[in-house]
Amino acid sequence: MLQKADKSLSTIERAISFLVPRSALQSRFARAENILTISILSVMVLLPIIEVVGRGFFGRGISGSIPLVQHLTLWVALAGAALSSRSNRHLALSTQSLLPERFESAARLITSMLAFGILSCLFSASVDLVLIERQAGDIVAWGIPRWLFLLALPIGFGSITVRIFLNAPDIPGGRVIVLSGLLIPIIFGYWEPLLDMNLVAPLGLIILVATLLGMPIFAAIAGTALLLFFYDFTPANVIPGETYRLSSSAMLPSIPLFALGGYILAEGGSSRRLMRLFSAFVGWIPGGLAIVTTCVLAFFTPLTGASGITILSMGGLLLPVLIGSRYPEKNSIGLVTASGSIGLLFFPSLPVILYGYYANQPIDQLFVGGLVPGILLVAVVSSWAAYRGWRQGARPTPFNHREARLALWEAKWELMLPVVVLGGLLTGFVTLVEASALTVFYALFAECVVHQELSIKKDLPDVFIECATLVGGFMIILSVALGLTQYFILAEIPTRALDWVNAHIESPIIFLLALNVLLIIVGALMDIYSAIVVFVPLIYPMAASYGIDPIHLGIIFLVNMELGYLTPPMGVSLFLSSFRFNKPLGEIYRSTLPYTLILFLVMLLITYVPVLSLGLIEWVGLR
Repeated sequence: MLQKADKSLSTIERAISFLVPRSALQSRFARAENILTISILSVMVLLPIIEVVGRGFFGRGISGSIPLVQHLTLWVALAGAALSSRSNRHLALSTQSLLPERFESAARLITSMLAFGILSCLFSASVDLVLIERQAGDIVAWGIPRWLFLLALPIGFGSITVRIFLNAPDIPGGRVIVLSGLLIPIIFGYWEPLLDMNLVAPLGLIILVATLLGMPIFAAIAGTALLLFFYDFTPANVIPGETYRLSSSAMLPSIPLFALGGYILAEGGSSRRLMRLFSAFVGWIPGGLAIVTTCVLAFFTPLTGASGITILSMGGLLLPVLIGSRYPEKNSIGLVTASGSIGLLFFPSLPVILYGYYANQPIDQLFVGGLVPGILLVAVVSSWAAYRGWRQGARPTPFNHREARLALWEAKWELMLPVVVLGGLLTGFVTLVEASALTVFYALFAECVVHQELSIKKDLPDVFIECATLVGGFMIILSVALGLTQYFILAEIPTRALDWVNAHIESPIIFLLALNVLLIIVGALMDIYSAIVVFVPLIYPMAASYGIDPIHLGIIFLVNMELGYLTPPMGVSLFLSSFRFNKPLGEIYRSTLPYTLILFLVMLLITYVPVLSLGLIEWVGLR
């Protein structure tokens, strides 16, 4: 019987294989994706730069350029998400790696089938939305109709759906089982008795289990939103409709552009030059190399999306240097892992920008408010690491005036970047999006023209694609989370949660303590971008009812998320470090424990001493 079933599945798979693009066609499609993504990012950089130049020299920019950049953000999000699907790099919990090997394929099969069904629903809903908008005939700019920009939704969701199918586990009947996920939109679309059954809890539990088994987080959020809207008698096209809100923000285009600027610097020789600079100036201090490591990683964390990517890109460079200078391996691994997210509060951190957007708070105040807490976090981490290294006999490097001067001169372009960008922002010469485009232009000039570390033809295309893949990986979460947030608003969940909290917690001190506990758990289980989208609308009114300053709340939130990177069992930096250094997770847990405890104490200090977050804002006159 089983042999007949396997034979039937094999026959179906052979039939399906005729519908699957051949490798040559897949290669051409991948090349077209690359060209499209690079072109979109290039236009997003050029239009704001032209706007700044035109305004500065001719008194006016290009009419309609800003709305175009905003709408191209939608294309970047979906194109980048498709690239993430192509390389199987969507953000997901890493619990699948904890399963016994014999269960991994089964877990992948289940999660792929469910994700395929959910994405099929989103594709269908996106097509419906495009058809509606086409009838409306609204124009964005330059005579381009809105529905053309909305095509990013069905194209993006459709591409991801196909990739889920193509990446099905390589086991007998794998693709057939994944394809059976089409039953989800069919049943929910045509089987009316489902509306009479209260299946929200059991189906929600299935989504939760699939998420724990490794289903992409964006698919879990989208599936939850689809389920809730279905039983609320709301059309599914509300979710891609909310996704379109990515195009209405004057701030969100800065996210992919700042990330691109950071990637260009990271892929060039900036890390080497900064390593030399910090080593020259503080390497002579006992334990100075630990301080250097923390500072370099803190510098690059906000430039690479605060995603922990610095552990992957720079961990291999820094760890051997630390061990070679007699720093204990365990402490060195803990230092690199903890420092991989240590600069989250510094400019131009994408989570800070995203928090400002969702909490409707000034971005400049958030960055200024995060400066003292950020420096404090760097100081305590580097001090502990330096102390441990000094106790173990780590070798400092003698201070050399000539080397310090040469290192300072070599790193002048990196050091001038924050001055140029922040100067433009604080003087009002450029907007946030224009500042992000200026960052990309500055990085390109520094790495391709001045230092000539990157080749425009050979290196930049890969940098653009890698950046888009990272950005798409979290912006797709942001886009579908907008739909879930909209359901929360319609269901008045923030108001109900606020009433419950006010009824049970009277003291602001107790509220802040409860908030810290909640956010640490959230940070350990969710990525920072989806946590911002889902939880900020919930906690913001609660904190306001206790008189907590919204900027202070933002710093508390972000520091807790930073701690979540290191919180077992799901902290993302723990898994990245385990992967990068080829160490068991248990060993990574132990190596990071002292740093986690230190950061926890500093987090409490930041929470209960508001002047750390607000003092500098008032001193510089931003309030």
